[in-house]
Amino acid sequence: MKKKILIAPLNWGLGHATRCIPIIHALLKEDVDVLLASDGRAYELLRQEFPDLPLFQLPAYNITYSTNNMIFNIAVQLPKIAWAILREQIAIRRLVREQQIDAIISDNRFGCFHFGITTAFMTHQINLKIPFRPLEVLACWGNRFWIRLFDVCWIPDIEGEPNLAGELSHAISLKKITYLGILSRMQYYEQPKRYDAIAVISGPEPQRTHFEKAILAQVRLLPEKKILVVGGKPEQQGHQQADNVEYVAFLATEALNDAMLASEVVISRSGYSTLMDLAHLRKAAILIPTPGQTEQEYLAEHFMEQGIFYAQAQKDFDLNTALESVKAYTAWQTPTKDTLAIILRNWLQEL
Repeated sequence: MKKKILIAPLNWGLGHATRCIPIIHALLKEDVDVLLASDGRAYELLRQEFPDLPLFQLPAYNITYSTNNMIFNIAVQLPKIAWAILREQIAIRRLVREQQIDAIISDNRFGCFHFGITTAFMTHQINLKIPFRPLEVLACWGNRFWIRLFDVCWIPDIEGEPNLAGELSHAISLKKITYLGILSRMQYYEQPKRYDAIAVISGPEPQRTHFEKAILAQVRLLPEKKILVVGGKPEQQGHQQADNVEYVAFLATEALNDAMLASEVVISRSGYSTLMDLAHLRKAAILIPTPGQTEQEYLAEHFMEQGIFYAQAQKDFDLNTALESVKAYTAWQTPTKDTLAIILRNWLQEL
């Protein structure tokens, strides 16, 4: 009898859902029944990518960045987050019972555990970055407390050096950690260049919209540059062409893969899943971290210091300067090894 595996990514931008795509494909190759669950734009992306797989709605966290102060943003939303986790746990219990699920893979959804079956929690953030040390210690303790409710912690990164997540996923004391390697739905192949740059918009609102407006305002000031803007809105459809700017609301994996390889430079947030895609595609990048999201700010600074990716703060965003400055950066040059299939096969055998 086939194993039934539920995969549940967090809806916080699209990155959690996109990095689950290679896991879904790998499990399907192992002749496993895969079920999916999420909400919002992540739900819509999964629906479009896997129209034939069962897909269930989970309670929304609805996390927003109303200010550039991460501590304030999260603090005022803690009751809402806690309530979402509780409702999520209730929904998971019902799903396990009704669908006879054998195991769960949760990508940063803290309520998607079940003590009666095997559960895996996937994250690249064991060590949280908070600009106030006492609060950082408390937040890291709480983060690890929840992770320990799962049977195993999966980290989509390389265990040794060089790695992508740096301090976020290394030098940790958690047990039962497995490093999956760098996960990406993208594939590298030779592709003629059609664009000077592609801007891939993503992240939670309202900052996603602020980022999109900043990009569109500046690309029109560079009429000699041909630029593709991808809105990151899978719930919408639309394609517009105005002078040097081509805008599309959303691109599925294959089309986005092709467009990124056809571009000289990628302009994006410094979200971790985006960085894994950039590593697989060996693309030069201009990183604009989401204001107030300290993880993205750390990663942008980390790679800029290493001379790999160029970065600017959103408030200082200058596309013309960025397109010139990025030429001095190397992009990710280390080959990405595919260890995922072996890890998943071993995990399935233990169920």
